Amino acid sequence: MSEITTDLKSLHEATLNNLKNSKANNTLRAYKSDFKDFGAFCANHGLNSLPTEPKIVSLYLTHLSKNSKISTLRRRLVSISMVHKLKGYYLDTKHPIIVENLMGIRRVKGSIQKGKKPILINHLKSIINVINEQKTEEIKKLRDKSLILTGFGGGFRRTELISIDYEDLEFVPEGLKIIIKKSKTDQFGEGMVKGLPYFTNEIYCPVTNLKKWLEISKINSGPIFRRFSKGLSLTNQRLTDQSLVLIMKEYLNLAGIENKNFAGHSLRSGFATVAAESGADERSIMAMTGHKTTQMVRRYIRDANIFKNNALNKIKL
Repeated sequence: MSEITTDLKSLHEATLNNLKNSKANNTLRAYKSDFKDFGAFCANHGLNSLPTEPKIVSLYLTHLSKNSKISTLRRRLVSISMVHKLKGYYLDTKHPIIVENLMGIRRVKGSIQKGKKPILINHLKSIINVINEQKTEEIKKLRDKSLILTGFGGGFRRTELISIDYEDLEFVPEGLKIIIKKSKTDQFGEGMVKGLPYFTNEIYCPVTNLKKWLEISKINSGPIFRRFSKGLSLTNQRLTDQSLVLIMKEYLNLAGIENKNFAGHSLRSGFATVAAESGADERSIMAMTGHKTTQMVRRYIRDANIFKNNALNKIKL
């Protein structure tokens, strides 16, 4: 009997470990951060957070709804559910008290969410122009230009962008192939290859600028986007995804563009929006961005065409 019990315990531990490994580290950190807030709410009101029950979760969502978007509420619900699974507990997130409460909150608040602004062509050119105007070392200018142009040109998520290694690059006559080893929607690490062609205008060409960056930095292995230490000495340390956001916002500010509503996602959404404006179909956009469903891509296309296909254009005044 004890052997069976020991075997079941081992299987239980292995199952929990499989659940953990099914999620990326960033995702697990997000779950823990969200659950920490839920735990604080429960502690303040004398409620159990782990295991908890649908009624308590519903109260928490009502509490959150005062100052949070519907998307935030849904993400917190997923986090609470996943932490329960990882700890071996069951939580019925489809319970009517949760589902109907969310429906009621959605009706009261409305479901249209205002996202971060995309980096469009005029923004991109302004950023590159202002980088070129800076009185700083050429090596820093080239790092920042190649970082932003590559991020935009490949429709990268910021974690994908800063994770690129020299070994992931292949320069070919048509441009540059970049291997993405793993991404948010590729949890099993099957990978994908993105192709960046040469631009006619070299000033804004991601391939040309990246080549120059690799030449001046003498990087021939490991991370391609690295931090500088004091005195602009290049280190072996990879840039963080937050560094990308700060660099981008700094140049937006220097270019005189209000930067509060831009984020790391702005390069990716900017690529998709500009590609849609230029007539690219959803399949070719998805091939570059790695989106697995058409829902978000169609939103970019819809936003890009809001004036192009506007019925008011047919009205003559």
